[in-house]
Parts: sequence; structure tokens; C-alpha cells
Amino acid sequence: MADEKRMSYTEPRQRLPTFEEVLYRKTRPPVDLFNFYLFLQREGAEDVLDFWLDVQQHENLCRAYFKDIRKSGKTIKEDWPQFWEYARRRGSIYGNIVGAGASKRSTVSSGEPDAEKRPLSSQGHHSRPGTPGDMRAGWGDAKDHHAYRDSAEPPRSGTPFSLALGRRSTTMSKRASRAPTFIPRDTAITRTDLIASAERIFARYLLPSSDKEIYLPPSLRIHDFPLSSHQLPKPTSPDYEVESSALAQVPDMFHAQKEYVFRAMEQDAFPRFLRAKAFGNLTPVSALARLCVGLVALWAGLATAFALIFLDVKPKAKRFFLFIPFTIAFLCLVSHQYELDPILIFLNQSETTPFRTMDIREPY
Repeated sequence: MADEKRMSYTEPRQRLPTFEEVLYRKTRPPVDLFNFYLFLQREGAEDVLDFWLDVQQHENLCRAYFKDIRKSGKTIKEDWPQFWEYARRRGSIYGNIVGAGASKRSTVSSGEPDAEKRPLSSQGHHSRPGTPGDMRAGWGDAKDHHAYRDSAEPPRSGTPFSLALGRRSTTMSKRASRAPTFIPRDTAITRTDLIASAERIFARYLLPSSDKEIYLPPSLRIHDFPLSSHQLPKPTSPDYEVESSALAQVPDMFHAQKEYVFRAMEQDAFPRFLRAKAFGNLTPVSALARLCVGLVALWAGLATAFALIFLDVKPKAKRFFLFIPFTIAFLCLVSHQYELDPILIFLNQSETTPFRTMDIREPY
């Protein structure tokens, strides 16, 4: 099995890589995840990929938590009965791990071993656990916990990428900026760690006017987060039922949003990325610089040619050297038009950022 996986990484492809292969780091430059991130960064849309990666990490953290529980000799039903009941009734992407029935929501974006064998679901999100509709029903009337109404939200972009709006500083957004990107495994993972991970994602990407807010359709927006990463819900708390219900949904909380972002990137940004990196090797800035150089070289060649002709410069063999500016102009203008530099092709190089290159290692 390991040999088959190793072969899949090294064998030359007779096709372009798929979006899943890029996300799961199965490709090499210039069509790898690093270059895809730089491509989105140039478009100001890297927050969308950051969100997907952070949710993927959150789900991996939850899987590690469930596996640690099983290794300790306990069952999920004994350790976390609220989540086990939630997964049994509504389904969960961790269904095969927690033993609460088969997973009902496995997709290529879930990061599970059999994910690539299953097609992306295009069904509505309301029937899936962990969607905002389900969470609002489970949380009841939790209106005093960071509640945000649609009427109070600023106008939103019609694209799935970052919102170019004024950012509002809040306590939760400041906490998200200080929160670590990952939780080290030097100690056992606790439910508090899961809450902290979910809280950071909510504050960083879903809180209105946060620094990295992403667009989501109304049916997928999460308007409040009634949990605290400082402590678990206490049975003596008057809101214990609401908080326990919300805690049970933390592992699956962002999966529907993650699927939406996955489809948005796959259908919108990824085809443009392939056109830019698989069929081109220049960045827009570098292509624009070549346009300027090409126009200057063309002007210089024409000016020199007319001067030699009208001044009747002798010997006429000097006109032979006019091919130099015209050749430079032709190469630069063609490179700008197709964002493809023939010289870089010959050197097996591709630009990552303006005027910085790396070796082409993906034999597509």
C-alpha cells in the first residue's frame, strides 16, 4: 500500500493535476499548494484558502481527540455522550471513528482516506448536521452570546472571496489574531482545545468585519459562538443545555462552510490558476514589465530604422543589426500576450513572485 502511494507521487501524469491533489500536496512546482497560495494572494483572496486549511486542521484535531479517547480504552459514548447522540441522530464526518454509524457527509474535502472515491455532494446544506440552521435550533435562544443580526451586518460581496470592507476591531477578533495557528501535541487533546480551535476560526473568518472575513451565503453564516475556550459548560449553569448542545456540534461546525469554499475555489480560482501556472510562467507584474520593455524596444528599432533609411547611412550593412531591437520587442510582446516567456521555458523555470523563479518539477 505504501509503495502504491509512493508511486502515485512520483509517476509522471498524463494530465493536469486535480484540485484535491493540489490541496493535499500531491503535486510539485509550479502547480503546487505554495504557488496556489501565492496566486490567491495576488488576487487578495488568500483568506479563502486559509479558512479551508484551518478547518481541515480543526477536523484533524477532532479526529486525533477521538482516536486518543479510543486508545485510552473508553468509548465516545462514555466520554462525550452528547456528541455521540448528536452523531447518531444527525450523522457526522467522524461517524466511522466514533462508532455512531456510517459517515453521512464524507466528501473529497473532508480529508478522509476514502474521500477521493466519493463525489462532491451538491445537495442543500440544511439537511446536513453542523449547518447554521441546525446549530441555531440546537442553541435555542442564545441571543446574549456574541449575537449578530443580519440587519446589523454591512453590505456583503457577491463572491466567495474576501470582503473589501472596513474592518472593525473587536475583542474576539483580537483574540483570534493572537491565537496560535496550531495546537501542539505535547499534551493530550481536550475538549477545551477543540473549543479554542473553533472559536479562533469563528473569530478570524466568520465574525462580521473581522480581519479575514470571508463571504458565505446567508444559509451558511454562523452569527454567534456561545462557548468559551476558558472552560467547559458547567451543569450548574442556567445555559448548560444550550452550551452542551453547541459543544456537541463543535467537531462538525464548519464542515458545510468548508465544502462551499472548496467548491468555490475549485470552480472559480483553480481553473485560472492552471491557466496561469500550467500554461504560463510569468506573474502579471513581470508580464507588464515585458510589455513596457517590448514597446520601448519596438520604438527604438523603428526610430533607428527610419534614421538609417532617411539619412542614407553607409555602409548599408549596419541595418543588419536592427534585428536586435525587433527581436527583443517580439519576444517581450509575445511573452506579455501569453504570460509565457520562451527563455524561461528553455531554462525550465517559472516565476513565483515578480522576477523570482523556481525550477519546474511537475512533469505534466
